[in-house]
Amino acid sequence: MRDGLIVQSIGFSRYLPIGRPKFPIEFVVKWDVDEIVLLDMSATPAGRGSDLEVLSLLSRSCFVPLTIGGGVRTVDDVRRIVRAGADKVCVNSHAVESPRLISEIADVFGSQCVVVSMDCRREKDGSYQVYTHSGKRATGLSPVEWAQQVEKLGAGEIFLNSIDRDGSKQGYDIDLIRCVTEVVSIPVIACGGVGSYNHFAVGILQGGASAVAAANIFQYIEHSTIVAKAHMLRAGIDVRLDSNAKYEGREFDENGRLMMLPIDKLLDLEFKRGAKDFF
Repeated sequence: MRDGLIVQSIGFSRYLPIGRPKFPIEFVVKWDVDEIVLLDMSATPAGRGSDLEVLSLLSRSCFVPLTIGGGVRTVDDVRRIVRAGADKVCVNSHAVESPRLISEIADVFGSQCVVVSMDCRREKDGSYQVYTHSGKRATGLSPVEWAQQVEKLGAGEIFLNSIDRDGSKQGYDIDLIRCVTEVVSIPVIACGGVGSYNHFAVGILQGGASAVAAANIFQYIEHSTIVAKAHMLRAGIDVRLDSNAKYEGREFDENGRLMMLPIDKLLDLEFKRGAKDFF
């Protein structure tokens, strides 16, 4: 979220507006998504906290775990965010500036409430570095050392985002994901670069991530999260499927897009599932 709008992000430098957050969240919740992470990119640069009025409104329409990030500085900030309806908080810039914030939140709310967001970029020498302030400020920290530190401080999860892959549609940065997952025992959520539904399974099977996240590929496309899960299931990954639209027996093209079936075969599949009210 940027300046009150849900946006598509490209390289942490260009942003395409989607709209007010209420409607995208209402739609995504119905698409079999497991969790929603909403990061307010304007909060820290503007020197403010999360918009609690917007959060309270969103939480009424959100029936899956909701993680809120942006401008979290103190335990009191977390308390207000949780009371407004969030299940977890995501900390980034202020956690780097004051690492004890992670422990303070974990001591009060439990480690399961603390998600540390790590925005990383590959440098010219091939190494990775953690950035803050929406990818604008280099920290001098490597993802490996920072991940190990936040785990010791009490973080329950790491939300790992590749700045280079953001909006690129090239897939997750597997080297980045693997270097973090190999040194921590807490869940790592991979993000950044999904351009095909095939990329989700790769993030888990090759990167070792515990969960996979994306934003741009889900915008405007109804049932896109369900198709993503269908790909992961086909790759042998155990996923939760609550929706009736599981796309069993369906084929996908080389880009991971659902292939259309002849109407007679489509009807046969639907009626075999018991979808008597298909029309």
